[in-house]
Amino acid sequence: MFQWMDSTTVFMAQGSAPPLAGESTGTTAAPATPGGSGAPGAPAPAVPAGGGMIWFLLIAMVGVFAVSAWMQRRDKKRRDQLMSAIKKHDRVQTVGGVIGSVVEIKADLVVLKVDESSNTRITFARSAVQQVLTSSDEDS
Repeated sequence: MFQWMDSTTVFMAQGSAPPLAGESTGTTAAPATPGGSGAPGAPAPAVPAGGGMIWFLLIAMVGVFAVSAWMQRRDKKRRDQLMSAIKKHDRVQTVGGVIGSVVEIKADLVVLKVDESSNTRITFARSAVQQVLTSSDEDS
C-alpha cells in the first residue's frame, strides 16, 4: 500500500532535478496551502465522500443511547412499582429461582415461606424478588 520514496524520486515526479547540497534553487516560492496548489483563486479541494456518513453514524449512535436510556428508566420505574406493591401472602419468585409466599416484609428484607409441611422460611433481600407470580388480591 505505502511505498517509501526518497527525495530524488519526488523531485523527478514533479519535473525538476533535486538541488545538490549547498546549492540554492534561485527561486523563492510561497508556502503551499494545505491540500491545494498554492495558487490564489484555485478551487478548494472537495470534501471526501465519507464525511456525511460519519455524521449519520454519530447521530445514529446518539439515538441508540437515547433509546437505551429511556428503556432503562422505564424498566426501573416498573421494578420500583413491583417492589412497592409486594405484600403479605403474595407468591413470588426470586432471582435464584426460589418460589415462596411472603410472610413478612421489612424495609429491605422479605421473608418467604418455601415449604408448608416443615414451615421453612428463608430471608431474602427485597431486591432479590424477580416477579410476583400470584398476588394476594387474586387469591381472594
